[in-house]
Amino acid sequence: MATVRRPREEAATAASPNGRRLAGLVVTLAVLALLLLVSVAVGPRNIPLFEVVGSLGEPTGGGDAYVIWTMRIPRTVVGFAVGTALGVAGALIQALTRNPLADPGILGVNAGASLFVAIGVSVFGVSSIGGYLWFALAGALAATVAVYVIGSAGRGGADPVHLTLSGVALGAVLSGIVTAMVLMNPQAFDQMRNWNAGSVVGRGWDVLVPVLPVLVGGVLLATVAAAALNAIALGDDLARSLGANVGWTRGIVIVAVTLLAGGATAVAGPIGFVGLMVPHVARWIVGPDQRWILAYSVALGPSLVLGADILGRVVIRPGEFPVGIVTAFVGAPVLIILVRRRKVSGL
Repeated sequence: MATVRRPREEAATAASPNGRRLAGLVVTLAVLALLLLVSVAVGPRNIPLFEVVGSLGEPTGGGDAYVIWTMRIPRTVVGFAVGTALGVAGALIQALTRNPLADPGILGVNAGASLFVAIGVSVFGVSSIGGYLWFALAGALAATVAVYVIGSAGRGGADPVHLTLSGVALGAVLSGIVTAMVLMNPQAFDQMRNWNAGSVVGRGWDVLVPVLPVLVGGVLLATVAAAALNAIALGDDLARSLGANVGWTRGIVIVAVTLLAGGATAVAGPIGFVGLMVPHVARWIVGPDQRWILAYSVALGPSLVLGADILGRVVIRPGEFPVGIVTAFVGAPVLIILVRRRKVSGL
């Protein structure tokens, strides 16, 4: 005999998953808040957490307050911004291409940024991070436009398969050009190594503030496209039948990924595994709903970057590992475990 559910029971059943997702998001944000404090506290000389909290109200103070406000907080905010941008960009590109192994670099963002930085170093003699910034952002934008133009050629337009193949091919070509330039003049590119490893060391307000509007714009565009991405995940034809504007949504997502990944790469250099791993973890927790995946990516992305930065500071004191190296060491085995779970690897 079939069981008839009352409206209240159906509403409670529907609300239960969202309640669990919301509770999980609150926990994730609490972990992020703790990592923000730990990131400010940990360094060549550790500062107790209670002193960190007390110094937050003394931006013009001396001693520990000076170190916190001039060095630790800017670096932490940069890590937060970069992690958020890469996490959201990864979720967007995986949803757009319907490929769980896609990351922002699939649109040639990293390769384009590296090429333009190499040109800036070899041709224009750029030697500061502030100088790298605009070359990297311009390169990311140029590479994404080139990938979209190439992927749009021929029948079918810019579908996910064409975009993916175009991005991989163009990225390989640009990476080869950068390698050739470095081999021809290795002395000129010594200063580029720190940026190319992916690092937040030495990044402050002067680097972050010019790119911040770009990152905020990317997040806003991601919010606009989130609802339509659920329909696109079902396929273009079905998405159109559900009323989604596939071409418009795809364009918004590509612009958002370019702004987010390009801005993050410009600030910190190419940092791998964040955009690849964060959406997997979010999908594991909340399922295939892109709105929740993006919300979790906003918290999980900076948590991963800040956690990697903290770990890099304490492993080889008084030196430290760049964030990009730590995320590669930590991200590879974790990602292997995650993708072996059927629930996580499927979109």
